[in-house]
Amino acid sequence: MPRLVRPALILVAAGALLAACATATPYGPAGQGSRYGYSEQQVERDRYRVTFSGNSVTSREQVEMGLLLRAAELTVQSGGDWFTTVNRATDVDSRYTAMSNPMSARYRYWSPYWRYYRGGVWSSANPFWDRDVDIHRIDRFEASTEIVVGRGAKPASDPNAFDARDVVQNLSGRVPRGQ
Repeated sequence: MPRLVRPALILVAAGALLAACATATPYGPAGQGSRYGYSEQQVERDRYRVTFSGNSVTSREQVEMGLLLRAAELTVQSGGDWFTTVNRATDVDSRYTAMSNPMSARYRYWSPYWRYYRGGVWSSANPFWDRDVDIHRIDRFEASTEIVVGRGAKPASDPNAFDARDVVQNLSGRVPRGQ
C-alpha cells in the first residue's frame, strides 16, 4: 500500500466513526442498546408516564417532539382519541469540557516560561497557559409527562389536551427515525 494511502484511509475511517457518534437520538424505545429514546409506564387504567431522553446532540425541541409523538402513539395504541398532559417538564443535564486549542500548541515551546523557588519547592509557570484551553458546555435534555387518555371528542376548553391522530400526523415526519 502506498505511503500516503494508509494515513488517508485512517483519516476517513476516523471521520466516519466520529460522524456516526455525532447524530441526534433517533425516535425509538430506550433500552435497546441505548439509554436514549422513549419509555413509558402505565400508572392507572388510562394514565401513563412518558419520558423521552436525548443525547448531547439532540435539541430540546426534538426531545419535546419525541415526547409528544410517543404520547400520541400510546393513546392510539390504547384505543384513545385524545390525551391531556399533566406535569409536563423538560430537564437539562449540563456538563463542561475543556478542549485544548490546537493552534496554541505550536507556540508552547517558545512562550515565556519561568522556574521559581517558593517554600522549599521548585515550581514553573507559563503566563499564557490559560489561553490554550477552550471551555465548551454540553447539554442533554430529558422531557417527561403524565398523560390521561380520553375517548370521544377532545375537550375544547383544555389547552393541555391533544388530538392523538393529529399529533401523529403532524410530528411523524419531523422526528428523526432509527435505522
